[in-house]
Amino acid sequence: MKRTAALAMTALLGSLAVAPAAAADQEQQIGQQVYAELQQKGEILPRPNAMYGVLDSIAARIKSVADSQYDYPFQFILVHEKQPNAFAVPGGNVYVTDSLIKFVQNKEELAGVLCHETSHDIHHDVINNMAKDQTTGTIIGIVGALTGLNRSGFGQLGENIAYTLQTSRFSRAVEHDADAKGTITCAQAGYNPWGMVWLFQNFEKAGAGGSMEALSDHPTDDHRIGDLRREFAANPRLFGRFSSDIATATPITSAASGYRKPVQRTTRATAYRHRVYRAGYCCAPK
Repeated sequence: MKRTAALAMTALLGSLAVAPAAAADQEQQIGQQVYAELQQKGEILPRPNAMYGVLDSIAARIKSVADSQYDYPFQFILVHEKQPNAFAVPGGNVYVTDSLIKFVQNKEELAGVLCHETSHDIHHDVINNMAKDQTTGTIIGIVGALTGLNRSGFGQLGENIAYTLQTSRFSRAVEHDADAKGTITCAQAGYNPWGMVWLFQNFEKAGAGGSMEALSDHPTDDHRIGDLRREFAANPRLFGRFSSDIATATPITSAASGYRKPVQRTTRATAYRHRVYRAGYCCAPK
């Protein structure tokens, strides 16, 4: 069985390397599989849901910029999880947890997360990550799902494809590129890209800063904030019209949907929860 799995992984990676069209089809298959997994688990939040009133308006403007840069149109889907998280899956689906909607402080922070996530698909980061590391659990999970190995005794490795993709970590360079691309997407969509900085600062306040960068695939909070500041300073034509003052941010409320973001008070208990949340947040600082 180990030989069979190795051959399957080799065949998959080989097809991605030599056939771009096949690679695009592969991304769509992965996306469909993840959606089926999440749907089977009952984690996808169906419509109508008041939180879609918040998500849809922001997503529509981001789609108007990002869709033309990827092989498939982007779809933004709410899922129910305890941790504030967002993760892009090959094929164009960007999953946003209801906990993230409650965690962000304003629309600009949420837009920053969504723009960052679309960057991962536009850059084909999951597929490229698979090709670079043929021994990761990500590859095993994907091959198991696509070949049916996950329905065998060998294939039941304890993690399904959705959570494998959700918790997979990209390199610091990949995350930097997604941050940089995300700021451009936000600016082009008319959202203040300083929302990313404000989000990282909120994580720092809630969780007492990031982990040591040398011990994490994700850059630390202060490093990412510094990189973003340099990006903004280097391109004043694009970013100069946006204010760094969080007082200019747009609170997350939606009279039309009836959803109003609850007021969060920073206490020891909430600070602890935020530190726990950070560990599972795909593309926020670790």
